Amino acid sequence: MWIINLFLICSIILGFYLGLKPLFMLERLNKFVLLNTSLIVFAVFTLLMILYVFGLFPQSVAAPFMMVIYSTLAGFFGGYGVRLIRIRSEGGKLLYQHRSFWIDHAPNLLAVVLILFGLYRTAILTDQAVTGIRVTSGLSLIGFGFLIWTLKVVPEFRSAGILLLDRLIQWDEVLAWKWAGENVIAIEYLVQRSEDNERIREFLTSIPEDEKKQLEAILSSKMDEFADSRSEKLFKESDQT
Repeated sequence: MWIINLFLICSIILGFYLGLKPLFMLERLNKFVLLNTSLIVFAVFTLLMILYVFGLFPQSVAAPFMMVIYSTLAGFFGGYGVRLIRIRSEGGKLLYQHRSFWIDHAPNLLAVVLILFGLYRTAILTDQAVTGIRVTSGLSLIGFGFLIWTLKVVPEFRSAGILLLDRLIQWDEVLAWKWAGENVIAIEYLVQRSEDNERIREFLTSIPEDEKKQLEAILSSKMDEFADSRSEKLFKESDQT
């Protein structure tokens, strides 16, 4: 039993480490990545089910295998949430963020529900028998709830940059902004060559009518403040090409 517990602890540590590293970023997700990942996961579990039916993947192996999967996911979600907290801290003081019930409170309520259900799933606080599957699956739900709590679906304009999901765009990487619609703003930013072949990207976000002036003032101020460092970075980029 101690060998299984050791594997579970190592799985949580490994997942936490992977979550801390920017190996996975939400902006890299697209329909092809999601489709291929879903197909691979479906194929793997279908194969395991077939092996289980033929007695080649018995319960004594399947249970520890799923416990390791749940433990790795729990660690990954926890590490990812800690990474988001670190990025938000590096971003500095919050200057502007579009707020509403669905943006601020609904995700937090969902996170609380997942965390509470995860605690219930572990069976630690109930009369049900505490098993490895229940504990590890509950921990994965708790980790996912923690991740949802730390993740914001709208951009955060901070003193050091713009937090877009899990990427902090430094102000000297922001190239331009414009109103793409009545209440929709488009912001262009520079992408590091090592991450993608694209040099410039753009994201759109909606802004309430009564908050447009506030955001315009922030953007104009930051564009002027970081004009020199932005020019220097663009000059270095052009020298490398």
